[in-house]
Order: sequence, then C-alpha cells, then structure tokens
Amino acid sequence: MKKIILASNNKGKIREFNAMLEGVYEVVSMSDMNVEEVPEIGLTFVENALIKARNASEQSGLPALADDSGIVVDALNGAPGIYSARFAGNHGDDEANTQKVLRDMSQIPDGQRSARFWCAIVFVEHANDPTPIIIQRGWEGEILREKAGKNGFGYDPIFYVPTHSKASAELSPEIKNTISHRGKALQALLAELKK
Repeated sequence: MKKIILASNNKGKIREFNAMLEGVYEVVSMSDMNVEEVPEIGLTFVENALIKARNASEQSGLPALADDSGIVVDALNGAPGIYSARFAGNHGDDEANTQKVLRDMSQIPDGQRSARFWCAIVFVEHANDPTPIIIQRGWEGEILREKAGKNGFGYDPIFYVPTHSKASAELSPEIKNTISHRGKALQALLAELKK
C-alpha cells in the first residue's frame, strides 16, 4: 500500500486518519520518519496546514497530508481558533485548554454558546506541489457547561452535538468519524484522491 505522511505526532489524529484511510494509504507519522516540526506561523487553518504538509513532504520524500483544526467559539470572537492546541499556554495540554474555555464561557448564557470545530486538510504530492488539494469542513455545536464523556480528545468533552443530543466525547469513534469536521473533510479528500 502507498505510504503517506501525516504531518502530526498527535496519536488521536493518527488513529482517526488511519481508520478512515484504511485500504487506500498507509499513514505514517512524523516521528516514524524523523521529521522535525515546523513553526505554525500562518494566520488561518489553511495556511498552517499547507506549511505543515510541505515541510513533512520535503523531509520525508512522501506525499503528505496535514490538517489544521480547532474549535471556533462565537462568544469568544472565534477563539481559540488556530491556537486551539495551545490556548492555555502549553501545546497539547487538553485538560488546561478545555478548562480555559469553560472559564471564559462561564458567564455566557444558554442560547449564545454556539461553536464549531473547523478542519482544513491539505494534500501535497510533493513539497513544491503547485496544486495542493485543500478541503475545509465545519461541525456545528455548542459549548457545554461541564465535561461529558470519555471518548475522543481535545475539546470533545465540552462540545455538544445537537443532532445526537450528547457531547462529542460521548459518541463512538465510528459515529464521530462520519459526522465530525475531520470526518467530513477526509471523506471529501478521499473522493478527490480517487479521481
């Protein structure tokens, strides 16, 4: 099977991508290929995904897939946005990030707690690919007042999914992968890659 590098070392993301790309690509991580991270200096999810994909492809010699995703909270003027992984200060501290959003939202009344997970996925055939595939998808929901559920990662425990009347972290991985921002973006990407 053809290898593709995912420009991430996030074990949760790697599991999701491997499950969804099974039979199409073998997904390897940056650590599998000794790829060094690159600073995410973009101002949008798309810019950051492109930076990461080109870097991973250049260092590994493989086609690369990168996503930049996060949660966008309307009452917080779009924060955490592109800073979702480091909202509370330390990169990847899910608990601290989640607690900061809960604190920042504590005075926001019900009915004004709308949010969406946003995902930009970029695929490059090689580092200098002039025609990257770029897919963006969102997943609408609301910010809960306290955590619920044990599945998923990141902000899943505080993201309420109205269509399923539960937190994202209460959904099975199979259901989440079909309805989430990343799931929808990956499905669209797969359709593009199969062309």
